[in-house]
Amino acid sequence: MDRQITALKVQKHNNQRVNVFLDGEFGFGLSRITAAWLRIGQVLTDEKIAELLKSDGFEVALQAAIHFVDYRPRTESEVRTRLEKDEIQAEVIDAVLERLRSGGLLDDTRFAQSWVENRSAFRPRSRRALEVEMRRKGIGAEAIEKALTDVDQSQEENLAYLAAQKQMRKFGQLERIEFRNKMGSFLARRGFGYDVIRLVTERLWKEIEETEA
Repeated sequence: MDRQITALKVQKHNNQRVNVFLDGEFGFGLSRITAAWLRIGQVLTDEKIAELLKSDGFEVALQAAIHFVDYRPRTESEVRTRLEKDEIQAEVIDAVLERLRSGGLLDDTRFAQSWVENRSAFRPRSRRALEVEMRRKGIGAEAIEKALTDVDQSQEENLAYLAAQKQMRKFGQLERIEFRNKMGSFLARRGFGYDVIRLVTERLWKEIEETEA
């Protein structure tokens, strides 16, 4: 059944949405972007109304996703989970993710690389630990492998050394055995293996002895 637009009113509590009145009665609300082409007196068919509501659903989901990724970088999995909590249909979520990807706002490969760089600079941990963290973020195996390309054995030792240095103020005054135990436990919690832990703790203890000599 065709219905005529009799009023278009910006919502009092959300100026980004417009109330559409049909035949003198409230019909539905739309985002301002979706409602931009509507005019008073325009006649809407049932098919056109359904199209408008579908477009509005996409726009609402898109704006929610953009707000979510603006706060801090996110993975595709994180965005999908966030939208699913709002009970948004899967096909709408897929369309939103595609729009974010095409707009450069969502890139799991770039996210993974940034994650590794950030962790290496501020909270160093092992390749294994980094991989576990990124998998929990929902990042795919290919993006993870690419991000970890340069984290080989020598780099692991360097990361472990950087992580351990941040604890030297806490452990540096301990006796050798206690130092090795506590520093070793700390590095193990960061995911480093026995060989790397042994090399790093020996290196640090040697530096302590040279400083005290």
